[in-house]
Amino acid sequence: MTVPYWAPDAIFYQIFPDRFANGDTSLDPYNVQPWGSPPTIRGFQGGDLRGVIQKFDYLLDLGINAIYFNPIFLATSNHRYNTTDYLQIDTKLGNLSDFKALLNLSHRNNVRVILDGVFNHCGRGFYAFSDILENQAESPYRDWFTIKHWPVNPFTPDDQFSAEEADYVGWWNYKSLPKFNTNNRAVREYLFHVGRYWIEQGADGWRLDVPNEIDSDAFWAEFRKQVLAANSEALLIGEIWEVSPRWANNEHFDGLMNYPLREALLGFLQGKISAVSFNDRIQQLLTVYPRENVYAMYNLLGSHDTERILTVLKGDLNRYRLATLFQFAFPGMPAVYYGDEIGLTGGKDPESRKAFPWDESSWNLEIHAWIQKLIGLRTRLPVLRRGEYISVMIEDGRSCYGFARKLGDSVVLVLMNNSTTRRGVRVPIAKLGWQDGRIVHNMLGEGEFIVDGDTLSLNIPPLSGMYLS
Repeated sequence: MTVPYWAPDAIFYQIFPDRFANGDTSLDPYNVQPWGSPPTIRGFQGGDLRGVIQKFDYLLDLGINAIYFNPIFLATSNHRYNTTDYLQIDTKLGNLSDFKALLNLSHRNNVRVILDGVFNHCGRGFYAFSDILENQAESPYRDWFTIKHWPVNPFTPDDQFSAEEADYVGWWNYKSLPKFNTNNRAVREYLFHVGRYWIEQGADGWRLDVPNEIDSDAFWAEFRKQVLAANSEALLIGEIWEVSPRWANNEHFDGLMNYPLREALLGFLQGKISAVSFNDRIQQLLTVYPRENVYAMYNLLGSHDTERILTVLKGDLNRYRLATLFQFAFPGMPAVYYGDEIGLTGGKDPESRKAFPWDESSWNLEIHAWIQKLIGLRTRLPVLRRGEYISVMIEDGRSCYGFARKLGDSVVLVLMNNSTTRRGVRVPIAKLGWQDGRIVHNMLGEGEFIVDGDTLSLNIPPLSGMYLS
């Protein structure tokens, strides 16, 4: 295997550092916004690494065993995708000692930590780009970026420029995000050093930002080699938004951020695609990649780049439960975006990056208990993490779908009724190995049912689902 052994067992929790918890107010900027203020593009609310440490019991109680952090390195923005120094923890978040304390606490509790690697572009304050601004064409770093003409002007009122008028290449034409020239060997060596350095400090892997914009197989093959030399069990996740077999293999990444799965699932739940079309998309995702990479996909319902899942579903808690029921039974690594488990809502950035409300009276405790139950079942049952995926029921006009996970003699049958009507279904179970007369139980609620020959007949309440075993 080239994928880390622990990947199929991972249950991720994504943290946007400025908005999770404020554990050290001495790090706050003088103009810090009150915690819970409406999120803005530029404002800071004071989240930091000590905050994560102080709230670690909450994460353990939820049941997760892996954390993905949005960028934590020195930068001038609350999102930190405009890195100033890749080798320094942002001072608003803490320091290297705080990071190592967090890693030690995580690893003592068998929780992995992966970091966000933004290696396509940097911020204007990055030392090599700052040197260009000071020395212009005489800068020894002029070839670290793609400069089109001199002098370089890094500012415009709206911080964005057309490609035709650009002095240099920036990510999506943003002057605040100069794009590295990764054809330059010195740039490559610097980024490889960063990749190794944080793994050597104890990080368990990388989530790579817009890796397809470094359109070089050689770059990523070498990056992978360097990282795995520091830790052969390090995990590499690529931010690829479409179905693309090129990126998930032993030359690139172990898994990808599975936005196509999210799109298919939400399309089915919102009635935009049929059960047959949903199954077709699922089967494509299961077969287009090598099996080991399928089981290392980062399966998300929301992120810092999307609307919150409850907002997408217009507050429909039943369909939220259906979405998560499917997510936690599907091959790959299910991921909870911080706050989704207590019912946070929000539109696109910056609304999707609200501060976590630590006053429990504001939580949706029903959702929290539901997510805890799903995590607990996935943790307890290896079949839900490593079992084979078997499609067993597709009822197109009735919006019902069923599949099983099978590992040896262990089987979990997952049924979904996405209609507003109670459905009676007859599920063929010949592939599952269940014998006539077997009694199966719903692990997510009440109900037990008897296998009749090679069929299981039952009623599924509207907008609900079951795990049967």
